[in-house]
Amino acid sequence: MLEILKSSKNQVGFFLKDLPQEPQQLLLVDDDPTILNLLAEFISRLGHQYRTAGDGLEAMSLLEQSSATIVITDILMPRMDGMELIREIKKLWPETDVVAITGYSRDFHYTDVIKAGACDFIRKPFNLDELEAKLNRIIRERGYRALLKRLSIKDVLTNLYNRRFLDQKLEEEAQRATRQNYPLFLIILDLDNFKELNDTLGHQAGDEVLQRLAGVLSNSIRRNVDIPFRFGGDEFAVMIPEAGTEQVKQIAERMRRNYLNEDIGKTSLSLGISRFRRTDSGLREDINDFIHKADVSMYTAKKAGGNKVIFHEEIKKE
Repeated sequence: MLEILKSSKNQVGFFLKDLPQEPQQLLLVDDDPTILNLLAEFISRLGHQYRTAGDGLEAMSLLEQSSATIVITDILMPRMDGMELIREIKKLWPETDVVAITGYSRDFHYTDVIKAGACDFIRKPFNLDELEAKLNRIIRERGYRALLKRLSIKDVLTNLYNRRFLDQKLEEEAQRATRQNYPLFLIILDLDNFKELNDTLGHQAGDEVLQRLAGVLSNSIRRNVDIPFRFGGDEFAVMIPEAGTEQVKQIAERMRRNYLNEDIGKTSLSLGISRFRRTDSGLREDINDFIHKADVSMYTAKKAGGNKVIFHEEIKKE
């Protein structure tokens, strides 16, 4: 992680600068209407969205409808108290941060609340400045976590998802595709003549080509459906769910043509396509085979002179 941060110093600094200003979705929980109204007015002035609940059960119902980023809850409440609510939140929505508020410090200590899963604790009567400071700290920490997660799954050069995230998404999507019985395809593509370009124009020019290719991929696929990844070096991958064979071929051809339109020297794309097939070998083996077939198809395209799209299932027919 430190290496990621070092290689992305400017990017990290840019994001961290704006983290405290990010609006949050809060859920305010208290059986005292006076306290609830005070919290609501305060949170509204800070610029955050909020909902209110009178006890833990009502809070759970609201969270099931729509999750919250931060929950501020009283401890002593009817039906479901704050301690039980905190434990349920951390079990069902682990990314949600919880601040506990109570006037009964003799019955509940800071360590009890933290062990239950809260990230902070404040006693009644509380100072609004103190609550604001705690919220700002929580929001900053949420931003740090989100940024670190983003950096761990993103390729810094192209801003596409990386190979690590591809493995994760393939497993998730393969399970979903099997369960819901829809097709899943993978395209692996490689830049033809990229080494020659790198050797001639230098690595900075090569990096710019990879960035332009990332843009081509993003603009050639179905937005919010297909996902492009940097597979490694000058290899890229695109995961395509819920599409027919001909549609996937059309997407691959669109990538190939759109890249040629960039007119980047002698470079072009070799693309290989595979379709996910479930067997008795186990999910991990099936995914490895899925990747392997796309890779073989891509190398078949390269050996045939490059600038081609090859579908693995058609190799066997030749």
